Amino acid sequence: MSASRREFLSVAASAPAALALAALEVGAAHAQAPLRPTRSCADSAPTPRQTEGPYFKPASPARASLLEPGLRGTRIVVTGTVLSTGCQPVPRALIDVWHADESGSYDNTGYRLRGHQFADDQGRYRLETIVPGVYVGRTRHIHVKVQAPNGPVLTTQLYFPGESENQRDPIFSRDLVMQVKDAPDGKTGTFDFVLDLTGRGRSPRG
Repeated sequence: MSASRREFLSVAASAPAALALAALEVGAAHAQAPLRPTRSCADSAPTPRQTEGPYFKPASPARASLLEPGLRGTRIVVTGTVLSTGCQPVPRALIDVWHADESGSYDNTGYRLRGHQFADDQGRYRLETIVPGVYVGRTRHIHVKVQAPNGPVLTTQLYFPGESENQRDPIFSRDLVMQVKDAPDGKTGTFDFVLDLTGRGRSPRG
């Protein structure tokens, strides 16, 4: 038998084992990889709706940063993209945000920790604020309204991973958990909103 034939047979015999090993390595990588909480537009499923709650105030100021002098708390920058269920960016989408302060209290007389902005032409947004506190009956969360130009309003809430109160909050949804990481000056979070532009989105919970 020639050397080249022996080499061919040796490679052919080892191929199934090599392929099996590669498959096991890929499977292990997928098992160890963290789940991505942000719903992908590839799922063709809109971001779930949630209750507005009792503390929404219309006519919030236009601002992408809710930070102001004297405000205590851990700084967080939340970024993401507003998309349609067809995976297309939604330019100039309105994003209205409100949440509690570090101690879990809402400002119901003014507009502290309240504001709205418009996504850019690629549907991207950037929010600068603080990590909200918790209060009785609720886990840590941020209220959001998102609306495409002349489209239906999505009212929902964003949550933080690893919070002990998540499992005790009856409104909490795993589909609405942000990806949050530590940063030198606080934290960063990411979440992509997927809008049902037909207005047939899911009913609010809670």
